[in-house]
Amino acid sequence: MTINYVLKRLGFFVLVIWVATSLIFIVPRLSGRNPIVERMGQTAGAAGIISSEGLEEMVKVWEAKFGLNQPLGKQYLYYLRDMLRFDFGYSFAYYPAKVVDRLAGAVPWTIGLFGMATLISFLLGSLAGALLAWPRSPRFLQYLLPLFLTLSAVPYYLLGLVLLFLFAFTIRIFPLGGGYSVAAVPSLSFPFVLDILHHSVLPGLALVLGGIGMWALHMRGMMVIGREEDYITFAEAKGLGGKRIFFRYALRNILLPQVTSLALSLGIVISGAILVEVVFGYPGLGTLLLKAVSGFDYNLINGVVFIIIIIVAVGTLLLDLLYPLIDPRITYHRRMR
Repeated sequence: MTINYVLKRLGFFVLVIWVATSLIFIVPRLSGRNPIVERMGQTAGAAGIISSEGLEEMVKVWEAKFGLNQPLGKQYLYYLRDMLRFDFGYSFAYYPAKVVDRLAGAVPWTIGLFGMATLISFLLGSLAGALLAWPRSPRFLQYLLPLFLTLSAVPYYLLGLVLLFLFAFTIRIFPLGGGYSVAAVPSLSFPFVLDILHHSVLPGLALVLGGIGMWALHMRGMMVIGREEDYITFAEAKGLGGKRIFFRYALRNILLPQVTSLALSLGIVISGAILVEVVFGYPGLGTLLLKAVSGFDYNLINGVVFIIIIIVAVGTLLLDLLYPLIDPRITYHRRMR
């Protein structure tokens, strides 16, 4: 891997971040709604205040405080400057709390749930799909194919609702939602960690079950094609063992397209994770984004979407840079003619 290639990928990474952040600045403002007016209206309605006397003056004061009275071009420049410093300003809905403080409390929950569920579903799904297409695999695995087909067609949040109904409403093995019990005191103690794991089983299971089906179907299709390749025939002719041919020749060679599919689908997977968080009331970015949208909180929406973009872009970049480690035949060195 050359330095020029790494710099090229980093440049493309920066370009993607810039385009995406520009879009999340422009799109909310296309509605023409004023977040200060929206917030003032919600506050006045909750307090039972009907008179609008002095409301316009308050709106002007808060617009000046948040910089919304500036020209749109100047707002955009200030916005880019603040994004480079990860300064998202104050939250309209949670004022005087800063957006970065709200994000700091939500990001670890999303990364933990999304990261572990994606890793488990990818590994189990890839292995199961490869075994389904391998002629010498156990026959009982073939009965799993209809289940994988069904699960791959069901959205994550619908799986979450089904699991919630079965194991929280009906059997009542797991809690209805949240990241931990209401009476629990956050700490690094073993009981609190167990409480977190207990609350994360259902949302994590929804992501794993939906992901296993998708990865298994992808891997099965590639293995059906890959097992007819000449290097598999040559390995069998050499008398190598079935396990060695499966893991060292077949699985290893078709793993790269599977990793490519993972990189391309990271955005879809994390969007599913966000919806699952909303279903279970999980204290991650999904729940925070829902509150931001319902409160029309520009700054909080920008912060949440920006962090999601960073997570997806960094994941894609890392997978791209790991390609040569997965398959040594891939090289980014320019060959001399």
